[in-house]
Amino acid sequence: MTPQHMDPDWLVFHADPKAPDFQLPKGAVDAHCHVFGPTPEFPFATERKYTPCNASKEKLFELRDHLGFTRNVVVQATCHGKDNQAMVDACRASGGMARGIASVGKDITKEELSDMHDAGVRGVRFNFVKRLVDATPQSVFLEIAEKIQDFGWSTVVYFEAKDLEDLEPFLQELPGIIVIDHIGRPDIKNGIYHNDFKRFISLMENNSSIWSKVTCPERLTIAGPPYDDVLPFYQAIVDRFEERVLWGTDWPHPNMKSHMPDDGELVDYIPRIARTVQQQEKLLVTNPMRLYWPEL
Repeated sequence: MTPQHMDPDWLVFHADPKAPDFQLPKGAVDAHCHVFGPTPEFPFATERKYTPCNASKEKLFELRDHLGFTRNVVVQATCHGKDNQAMVDACRASGGMARGIASVGKDITKEELSDMHDAGVRGVRFNFVKRLVDATPQSVFLEIAEKIQDFGWSTVVYFEAKDLEDLEPFLQELPGIIVIDHIGRPDIKNGIYHNDFKRFISLMENNSSIWSKVTCPERLTIAGPPYDDVLPFYQAIVDRFEERVLWGTDWPHPNMKSHMPDDGELVDYIPRIARTVQQQEKLLVTNPMRLYWPEL
């Protein structure tokens, strides 16, 4: 096959992240991370919008142990399209310590879903960020969401704050638990009292099935590290909805342009988001275990 060369402006993940000062609670879960390739074993999709570096399951598990996590939730990367082999391989290799979130098409069969379930997949992701994926009709997503209910899976939905108003009717139709990526990507310069963020809070207040990932300050920030400008947004969500929040590194940080974060420093950011031991336990252990390992 044609070699798949990394984009020339691609920022590679931090080679030597610090050991965190914050001690994670026992059994902590990194509930949002990815694997890329490695190619050529797991080639990137022809329809991809970017070509990343290789970021193997071995590197992910090495980071997990270095930071002090016990488990991972590996989210299908858009560069792999609907070919979930790399993500499924990571789940199978984890010995039950990783779960997966897949990207699938409307023709996915119950047998294929069952095979992924056996590997550790526990959800699907619907992406509405136009610069990352081609548009998919909402009716297709609803059909997929119905199919996965037999397996007890949840859906992960990725969108930007400006699109929430149009997406609300769709979100209200989705069955089961819905997890919103990166607190719906608010525009930080607008502040927490802007109508867009108030709409997001209202969405969670009015639908107890909607959860949120309080993730990616490096992606949302305007000011840069130490991401003080994003804190009020995370705190507003965790303080209101501590039973329905998740946290993850987003390793290996796809499509970062401004800088590459140190994953150890991201872990040290957690007690600024979740300010009590109770909140930290729920964010990092209780909530992800309830959602992705309910049998334990």
